[in-house]
Amino acid sequence: MASAAPTSTAPLATHEAAPEAVVVRFAGDSGDGMQLTGGQFTLSTALAGNDLATFPDFPAEIRAPQGTLFGVSAFQINFGSSDITTAGDAPDILIAMNPAALKTNVNDLKAGGLIIADTGEFGERNLVKAKYESNPLEDGSLARWQVLAFDISALTLESVKPFGLGNKEALRCKNMWTLGLALWLFDRERQPIIDWLKGKFAKAPELAEANIAALNAGHAYGETAELAVPVKQLHMAPAPVAEGLYRTVTGAEAISLGLVAGAQLAELPMFFGGYPITPASAILHHLSRLKEYGVTTFQAEDEIAAIASAIGASYAGSLGVTSSSGPGIALKGEAMGLAIMTELPLVIVNSQRGGPSTGLPTKTEQSDLYQAVYGRNGDAPMPVIAARSPTDAFDCAIEACRIAIQYMTPVMLLTDGYIANAAEPWRVPDMAGYAKFPASFQTQVPEGGLKPYARNEKLARPWIKPGTPGLMHRIGGIEKEVGTGHINYAPANHQAMTELRRDKILGISHELHQDVALGETHGKLAVVGWGSTFGPIHQAVRRARRKGLDVAHIHIRHIWPLPENLGDLLDNYEQILIPEMNTGQLKTVLRDQYLVDAKSLNKISGQPFRIAEIEAAIEGMLA
Repeated sequence: MASAAPTSTAPLATHEAAPEAVVVRFAGDSGDGMQLTGGQFTLSTALAGNDLATFPDFPAEIRAPQGTLFGVSAFQINFGSSDITTAGDAPDILIAMNPAALKTNVNDLKAGGLIIADTGEFGERNLVKAKYESNPLEDGSLARWQVLAFDISALTLESVKPFGLGNKEALRCKNMWTLGLALWLFDRERQPIIDWLKGKFAKAPELAEANIAALNAGHAYGETAELAVPVKQLHMAPAPVAEGLYRTVTGAEAISLGLVAGAQLAELPMFFGGYPITPASAILHHLSRLKEYGVTTFQAEDEIAAIASAIGASYAGSLGVTSSSGPGIALKGEAMGLAIMTELPLVIVNSQRGGPSTGLPTKTEQSDLYQAVYGRNGDAPMPVIAARSPTDAFDCAIEACRIAIQYMTPVMLLTDGYIANAAEPWRVPDMAGYAKFPASFQTQVPEGGLKPYARNEKLARPWIKPGTPGLMHRIGGIEKEVGTGHINYAPANHQAMTELRRDKILGISHELHQDVALGETHGKLAVVGWGSTFGPIHQAVRRARRKGLDVAHIHIRHIWPLPENLGDLLDNYEQILIPEMNTGQLKTVLRDQYLVDAKSLNKISGQPFRIAEIEAAIEGMLA
C-alpha cells in the first residue's frame, strides 16, 4: 500500500527555538487507545526531564458506538521547560483520529494551531456519525488552523503487514504509529516505549513486534522530507528541578501511597473497604498491590458494607479507610454518623465527579463540599481536607490519617476526577522527614475505673481494642453518656455530648495556619480557592501580578475546620474572588463563618478552569 503525501492547508511556521511549554491533545474513539497513547507520551516526556501536567477526558459510556460524538476519548498534556501547574488552556496541537474527535475538540485549539488528522477515517459513514455535512478537511472550514492530513490507517496497515495480523487487529496498532510521530515531533526517545511494549505483550511477542513496527514507522514518517518541510522538530529543554528521585504519579496513586505512608507513620495495619465507582475505583486497584505494607483490601458488595467493614476494622485496632465518589458517599452517610458517634478513626476519600445522582460520571466537579461539611443527619461534625494536585494528595492523605488517629474521628479527604486521573512529576520524598504519630491504645484499667469516653487534651477518647482484659465497653450508634459511654437519652447529656463532639473538631483549627500561596498578605484582591483549582488560579494570579495588578492567591487545604487565622487574613483584602467548579459552596461557608462579601466565579461544565477565565475575572474585578 503506497504512502500518500500529507495534505497541508498552510505552511507551518518553524520555530527558531522551542517555546517554554506546549499543549498537545490526543483525541479519538474510545477504542483507539488515546489514554494509553497519552500515558506513554507522558512517560517519554517525564524521562526527557520536562515538567508536565495531564488531563485524561473519558466518555461516560463504557463502550459507546464507534465514531460517535459521545464516544470520543481525549488525553491532554501540557509540558515544557518551565514550571507547569495545569494541563493547559487551548491546545497547540490536536491529533484527531476520526471526524467525531475533530468536531468535539477543534474549537478548543488555539488559532493557528496544528491539526494532525487521519484521512483514512474521514469516510462518509464517519462524517455522518459526527454530524458533518461535508468533509472538514476539504471544505475550508478549518482555515483558522494549520492542517496535516494523511492516511494514518493505511500507513499503519502497511507497517504491520509482515506480521500477518487481521485488519481489525492491525488497526489497533494505529495509536502506536501516532505515538511514534509525536515522539519524532518532540525529539523523544522510543526505547522506553519499546521496552514497555515488550513487557505488556510478553505472552504475545508477535503483537509486541507489530506495535513496535508501527511506532518506528510513525517516527520514520516524521523524518521524511514530506513532513520535515512544513513541521520543524522541537527539542524541549528539561525543566529546572531540585535534585532527587522523580516519578510520574496520578492523584489516585499518590493518595494510595499517602494512605500507606500514614498507616506506617501511625505504626498501624491498614484496612481498606471499597466498592467500585468512577473515578474512585483506582484507589482500590492501587492499594490491592501493596499488601506487603500491612494493607488489607476488601471489595464489598455495596457502599454501605464497604464503610461498615472499615469502621469495624478501626474498632479492632486497624486504620480503617474507605473511598467513593459523590453517589457512594451519600450511601455511606448513616455509617459516617456511626463513626462520629462511636468516635473511631476513619479516613473517607471522596473523588468528586459531576452530579447530582449519576450525573457526569467521568467528568470533574467540586460540588460535594456541602455534602462533606454538612451532609449527615444530626449535628455530625467531621474534619474535611482537600488536595490541590495529584502530588499534593500524598501529603493530604498522611494529614487525614494523622487527624483521624490523634482526634479519634472520621476524616473526609476530597479530590476530584481531574486530580484522580491527572498525572504530574513527583519528587519522591524522604520519609525520614515526616514526623511519626504512633497510635496509642489503652491497655490498663485506669485509676477510678474505665471511662471509654474520657477525654484527653485534644478531647479525643481512648482507643481500646476489643478483647483487652478488663476494658469491656459498649459501642454503637445510640447517644453515649459523658465519660462512661453508657446509653443515655437525657436532654442535658445529649447537649453535652453534641457540644463535646463539636468542640473536638473545632479544636483542630488551633493547629492550622493559612498562608498565602502567591502575593502579599494584604491588598486589593485575594483569589481564594480549594482543591484542583490551584493550578489555574496560581497561573492566573502570576500573570496578573506581572501586569502590575494587586492580587494574591490563597488556597485552602483544611475546609473544615478552617484555619484559625483565615478570618483575619481575609479581612486584609478589599475584595475576594472564589473560583469553584460548583455554584458557590466555599463562598457560602466563608460568608457564614466570616461575613465576608466574597464573589463567585463558577464553572460547572465538567471541565477544569482555564487560566484565561480566571485572569479575565481578576482584571474585571480590579478594573
